[in-house]
Amino acid sequence: MKSLYEELNGSYVKVGNVRIPALVSVDSNYRIGFWGQRHKEYLKENHRVIYYNFLTQEKLNSYLHNVDIRAKKQYDLLVKQLAERQGVTEQLKAENQTLWVQKMNNIANQAKEIVYSEIIYKF
Repeated sequence: MKSLYEELNGSYVKVGNVRIPALVSVDSNYRIGFWGQRHKEYLKENHRVIYYNFLTQEKLNSYLHNVDIRAKKQYDLLVKQLAERQGVTEQLKAENQTLWVQKMNNIANQAKEIVYSEIIYKF
């Protein structure tokens, strides 16, 4: 007797004594970057049901791609704004490169933490 999944042209892979649905995503033409990978891990660890729902509905990659784009834009905007606010300019870079690198690293870390808390570690 076939399962409903098999009747809908689904197939299973046998792993030991267990049959697992062979899920092949047609939603794979999206590039998942740094931020999307972090959000994927967050979902897998903290929201498994949502993660597997996206996966089985073949919406996971497009969802992660959108999160990645949104987080990248937010990060870039925050770095720019924080640099302006803290007076980190090209003139500082020319005058004191070490200080400029220190400040930019600090700004990058601040921006990462904001993106993590507002986008990546939220659902």
